[in-house]
Amino acid sequence: MANLVLSVVGSDRPGLTQALAAAVLSAGGNWLESHLSRLGGLYVGSVLVEADDLEALRAAVQAVDAHGLEVRIAPALEAPVAGGEEVLFALVGQDRLGIVHQVTAILSRLEVNIETFETRISAEPHSGGALFHLDARLRLPPVLTAQDVQAALEAISAEIMVDISLAPATAR
Repeated sequence: MANLVLSVVGSDRPGLTQALAAAVLSAGGNWLESHLSRLGGLYVGSVLVEADDLEALRAAVQAVDAHGLEVRIAPALEAPVAGGEEVLFALVGQDRLGIVHQVTAILSRLEVNIETFETRISAEPHSGGALFHLDARLRLPPVLTAQDVQAALEAISAEIMVDISLAPATAR
């Protein structure tokens, strides 16, 4: 069986996940892992499936596609297991332009791999201002420690006015 990634986007409405699951099942596929959400008023996400017959899966998802859900299929890649430490990274601060760019520039420079990355905006409890939250799972290169990453990020934390924390992935 081949592992395939389905990327989906469409107008959000009840029943889309069930329709996608039915398409996978009807093609003899097995739903392995997914990240699905409502984002910007749209239903978006990705699903990792295991399937023998790519053409049967394509045909099955076309029926879902005809109901307003775009589905793209790509072969999954076997990623080598990285040898470095896995850490959880959290950031919170007043929302402003460039936070994601500045943080990811540092992570890129340090050759840190971002394995999951989620952001959201909430209202600050006292003022009602926009509060930016970032939660990520990072894989560090073998020569780098969480303390190295913490120091690099703290160097910009005052500039972008955020609080950051890193913890071993097993902490949560």
